[in-house]
Amino acid sequence: MILDRCNSNTHMCYLLIMRRPALIVIDMVNDFLAKWAPVPKRKLVQSINDLVVIMRQHGHPIIWVRQEFEPDLHDAFPEMRAQGIQITIKGTTGCQIDSELAMAPSDPVVIKKRYSAFYNTGLDEILHRLLPDALVLAGINTHACVRVTAIDAYQRDWETIVASDCVDSYDREHHDISMKYMKDKIAAVMSNQEIGLALAAK
Repeated sequence: MILDRCNSNTHMCYLLIMRRPALIVIDMVNDFLAKWAPVPKRKLVQSINDLVVIMRQHGHPIIWVRQEFEPDLHDAFPEMRAQGIQITIKGTTGCQIDSELAMAPSDPVVIKKRYSAFYNTGLDEILHRLLPDALVLAGINTHACVRVTAIDAYQRDWETIVASDCVDSYDREHHDISMKYMKDKIAAVMSNQEIGLALAAK
């Protein structure tokens, strides 16, 4: 990945030129999205689909990550076990990725049990096989799973981009705090348009 600073043609302070990025879409599952208001949900789904189209046009992989727990919750968060919270349960539609998202049958799917898409999953192995030069993160929730995944990517020395049009949270205050925390420290923050320009510039 190449960093081109102060590109006057795009009025951007930097332009990340990604040659082999992978898009990771986190937790866009029915149980989570059912709690969202229709308008922000549609906006987020459409933005992610737009980014998926951009990635596919350039031949780059999309990895879908979803949370799933056994019905007896033995593999769930301590809070869920203590309170008997049944959400994203294996065998239910709630743990499945929203049908409006543009998944392809060949796209890898990672099942996670905790916030990070890396923790006790096969994501490291998938990335080792795909050999991307950067990771683009999308999905929900910004303050939890997106942020923790970005931190884990950073700790693995991945160049990481948070797709600003494609992440959101039910907690607006902590969405904003998390975006401020990640920007230019843990990850670059780029819009779909900026990501498209970066891919076209390779």
